[in-house]
Amino acid sequence: MKRKSFGILLTAIFIFSLVLSGCAQSKPNESSTDTSKNHETKKEELVLAFGLEPETGFDPTTGWGRYGSPLFQSTLLKRDDKLNIVNDLATNYTVNEEGKVWTVTIRDDVKFSDGQPLTADDVVYTFETASKAGSVVDLNVLEKVEAVDDYTVTFTLKEPQSTFVNTLIGTGIVPKHAYGADYAENPIGSGPFQLVQWDKGQQVIVEANPEYYDKQPYFKKITFLFLSEDASFAAAQAGEVDLAYIPAAFSTQTVPGMRLESVQTVDNRGIVFPFVKSGEFTEDGDPIGNDVTADPAIRHAINMAVDRQALVDGVLEGQGTPAYTSVDGLPWWNPDTLIKDADMEGARKLLEEAGWKDQDGDGILEKGSLKAEFTLYYLANDAVRQSLSIAVADMMKPLGIHIKLEGGSWDAIEKNMHSSAVLLGWGSHDPHEMYNIYSSEFAGVDYYNTGYYENKTVDDYFVKALRATDEKEAIEFWKKAQWDGTTGLSAKGDAPWAWLVNMNHLYLVKDGLDIGEQRIHVHGHGWPATDNITEWKWTE
Repeated sequence: MKRKSFGILLTAIFIFSLVLSGCAQSKPNESSTDTSKNHETKKEELVLAFGLEPETGFDPTTGWGRYGSPLFQSTLLKRDDKLNIVNDLATNYTVNEEGKVWTVTIRDDVKFSDGQPLTADDVVYTFETASKAGSVVDLNVLEKVEAVDDYTVTFTLKEPQSTFVNTLIGTGIVPKHAYGADYAENPIGSGPFQLVQWDKGQQVIVEANPEYYDKQPYFKKITFLFLSEDASFAAAQAGEVDLAYIPAAFSTQTVPGMRLESVQTVDNRGIVFPFVKSGEFTEDGDPIGNDVTADPAIRHAINMAVDRQALVDGVLEGQGTPAYTSVDGLPWWNPDTLIKDADMEGARKLLEEAGWKDQDGDGILEKGSLKAEFTLYYLANDAVRQSLSIAVADMMKPLGIHIKLEGGSWDAIEKNMHSSAVLLGWGSHDPHEMYNIYSSEFAGVDYYNTGYYENKTVDDYFVKALRATDEKEAIEFWKKAQWDGTTGLSAKGDAPWAWLVNMNHLYLVKDGLDIGEQRIHVHGHGWPATDNITEWKWTE
């Protein structure tokens, strides 16, 4: 670590230690020498070093809570540690035979943190507000939502969509009586915690919600500090926090009094290829397609030749797993998508059979006048994406594929992501994300199907999965979309992506702090760990 960087870290620790010292002070009517009371206070409080501060605040109608517990709000349904769907506010839900009408019955004993009861009107208001927000909460399929009585709600969809259940899982309920323009900064909800203080750019302090209908959390007060990865690690070293998120680069270093928790994820990284040939342009004039990556032999050869385990060991310090799809390990993952890694000879044979040869002896394969080279873009300020890009490019050189690397901003990537390969990351507990990434309906839409991938058989499986009336039925079609024995979206099929790694989420946790059984984390380091935060406790 450079001296300048270390100095910055010490400054950060000093600033936040001042904040923390305020949290730990005795109440005015307590004696500072009453160590037993101070000990109990410490036992009921928690300080966590997290990285990502929610830019848009704590409003579920604009996306808060979709990557971890919404903390302040409750949801109709939720997933347990095995990712099974269970009730939260709901006591029951049914879907009609057509798959278009969802009826949800909710508890009659729930209050918001301000003491007001939560009813079906609040549920209706939440979803109507979210549908008008134009945010990441996608409710385009929702035709209407109605309150049948005080504790029964019906959702009528424009067409059947099995993944609508994930909207019921991911959308926290807001109070109709207390929702306004400043709600994101002053949330009121029926969740296990309530917001006490938000110092933007620094910290959020929450306290247990006494009105919470379920089991009260062990911790009465939690402080979330928004620190960079370096500063988070330094705060752990200084003993200032009970839990700190850290990058893989620090995972080999030990911190006295803390242990490393390494959590499996679907927070993946992979290379998406332009799937079609060049010649078309977007409405904004950006080029579409690439003649090299449009050749399936190139895409399959890269998938075969890349050594995923070497990427895990070298770039992630062993803290991750090889990735083969965007949904590895989830209930809708098809394990038949696994392929043999680092099969350089197989890749060479495939390319040769497809007509790729080094005709001029420069080490780069050609097919007629076309050279086996293309540009790979990655986010310039992301060290992991940069390292993965460099490593993959090096792995492909002996194969005769030349990958030119280009680090850039998201703005630069957006202009080139339809005609050049891009290193992107995804990861969700909602199979609908797979539809977004691979469906021809989303070709060229935002960062979804950037390569303009299309397979009519895969699209048909998607339609069947979405129209299924229960998740079990839908899962079979999600699996077939990945690989049905003949075709699919995985590397065994069309290989529009070369998935590389799933990054473990790493946390330094103070000895004696039990953070429960962490389910497979989704994209984004930090908040996913709070999914089960009501179960956290001290064991010693």
